[in-house]
Amino acid sequence: MRNLLFTVLIAVPMMNLDAQNTNPLLNDWKGKYGGVPAFSEYKVSQFRSAVDVAIADKLREIDVIATLPTPPSFENTIAAMERSGKRLSHIKAIFDIYSSNLNTPEFEAVEADITPKFSEVNNQMYQNKKLFDRIAAVYKSAEMKKLTPEQKRLVTVYYQNFVREGALADPKSKTRIAEINKELAGLFTKFSQNQLADENNLYLALQTEADFDGLPKELADAARSEAKERHLQALGCIANTRSSIEPFLTFSNRRDLREQAFRIFVSRGDNDNANNNNATLVKILKLRAEKAKLLGFKTFADWSLSNTMAQKPQRTLDLMLSVWEPAVLKVREDVAEMQKIVAAEGNSFAIEPWDYRYYAEKVRKSKYDVDANQIKPYLQMEKLREGMFWVAGEIFNLNFKQVYDVPVFHPDVRVWEVSNKTTGKVVGLWYFDPYARKGKRSGAWMTAYREQSRFDGEVMTIVSNNCNFIKGAEGEPILISWDDASTLFHEFGHALHGLCSNVNYPLLSGTNTPRDYVEFPSQILERWLATPEVLNRFALHYQTGAPMPMDLVNRIEAAATFNEGFSTVETISSALVDMQLHLLENPEIDPKDFEAKTLYSLHMPHEIVMRHRIPQFGHIFSGDDYAAGYYGYLWADAISADATEAFTVDGKGLYDKEVAKRLLKHVFSVGNTVDPEVSYPLFRGKKSTTDALMRARNFPIK
Repeated sequence: MRNLLFTVLIAVPMMNLDAQNTNPLLNDWKGKYGGVPAFSEYKVSQFRSAVDVAIADKLREIDVIATLPTPPSFENTIAAMERSGKRLSHIKAIFDIYSSNLNTPEFEAVEADITPKFSEVNNQMYQNKKLFDRIAAVYKSAEMKKLTPEQKRLVTVYYQNFVREGALADPKSKTRIAEINKELAGLFTKFSQNQLADENNLYLALQTEADFDGLPKELADAARSEAKERHLQALGCIANTRSSIEPFLTFSNRRDLREQAFRIFVSRGDNDNANNNNATLVKILKLRAEKAKLLGFKTFADWSLSNTMAQKPQRTLDLMLSVWEPAVLKVREDVAEMQKIVAAEGNSFAIEPWDYRYYAEKVRKSKYDVDANQIKPYLQMEKLREGMFWVAGEIFNLNFKQVYDVPVFHPDVRVWEVSNKTTGKVVGLWYFDPYARKGKRSGAWMTAYREQSRFDGEVMTIVSNNCNFIKGAEGEPILISWDDASTLFHEFGHALHGLCSNVNYPLLSGTNTPRDYVEFPSQILERWLATPEVLNRFALHYQTGAPMPMDLVNRIEAAATFNEGFSTVETISSALVDMQLHLLENPEIDPKDFEAKTLYSLHMPHEIVMRHRIPQFGHIFSGDDYAAGYYGYLWADAISADATEAFTVDGKGLYDKEVAKRLLKHVFSVGNTVDPEVSYPLFRGKKSTTDALMRARNFPIK
């Protein structure tokens, strides 16, 4: 390994200088705000050479740290590691933006080549014995007692990360772990590309005006626009993404077309074509199981949870199953109400998965006098974005100002400068990419292009929110559903977690927390959407400009827990299947058979399918971040529900300034500088329980 590394490094300087003169990806980010990506200068063809140079740079930097003749110290080892690899971090951020937002056939080929290289550089770093020996020396040194709490935390995280990735393994195991990591990286890319291909290439064509029956105007307009964009000989097109399929399933009066749309969506990655993901995901599971054993763990789930709040798989199962039974009972009650409406309409069919959203809307309207089509005219995406900014100002004292001199990667993207309202200090940039398009993965997410830090000079964060809202007719406002509005606030919560970060070291910054804690800040921010303060100011009718009537606001509040059974079952079934997959010691399975048997054992209501079926479960098969970790949404929501009661039960309401100050101080600003088991009770005054979660979902508390 040492000789190979030396050979690579002495061969690099000419290529480095040459590439740096001609490849914009290798340039430092320049301009205001501590520098920003120069998106207008980048080309897909530049990635291969840029990544090679940046990897060589990082390997050189860590080799210098590892071979220093001076004794290991926090400054020359740990702080030096925080300084290393900046160029590679910047290029990786751009690469990930292309992967998620601009994925073309040209980029797919580049992605397949490059992704394993990121894994290789991590392997070389984590398996560098001299480097680990220095980190371990600092971790066990007398100097630790003199360090600040944040520095101690940083040393501990570095040490634990290296151990977790095999730094203490024997040489033979290290070699095999490196091989597995490289192979997994390629399989993750293959899985993602297959899923994206089925989303891009499969769709439901609407051939006649009758096919539009029941669709709200904005959904019908979007379908017509989609058909034109795809150059189809059809009147309309429902794209194979959640943002298109779910509204269609909710409103279409055509049961036959609802079934077609449903089957297209749930079959992604599971079709008899080149994009079938079943063989790929089984390979991933086998490699993960093998890696876990090499690292000294019984299963991949045990390894994956070793650096989380939950720690052990059984704790996650206990939580999920405690919520599962009341959720299933609630679904049974809701389906019975739906069947009454089916009968009243003169039909005798049993509710199927493609009927659930459609009849749930009818029950909601009948039971609470709340009609999604009555709400939607008040939910303009841009007004809700303004509402998010207002909430951020009220809770975290932030101000957002749109700027026009920052390069963007697509014309749809806009940028805001974020500053402290009191001091005027700029704390970061927020990029907003709201619309669906070909080559963009489905769903919604937050990304940090650069982490906040200050140990080596002030570095402000750059974050983005990316969504998949459907563009309507030219010049008309984008109207979104209540669920989409909740998602908008959720992802903005992640962005605020990054923008509020106030730490010294990038590894501990922003959202770099344990996986089952990171969803807590985003989930609690959803609570502000339904407040009268937001709805009265920003839920304005797109035609009249009138605020949402208080009567409707009150009815929305009364129906707040309606359909919680469905959403809970849909999500937890995915989380339970994820955990069971990764508890397998020998995952030689047929995915479809495993999925069916696992759900049968749980008494899964046949009217609902998993939110993410196994062959399209990108959270767990496009990377390791959420593998054996999808439970984290429920885990974090239990914390979020408890934290909400700090405002609504123990405080003066969701706009209580004192509680908000504690939330900022102990949650949103601290990143991973403090163990969540310590920081959360500092905010709340006690540890969280599941009682608040059960109350929030209107489930009985045992």
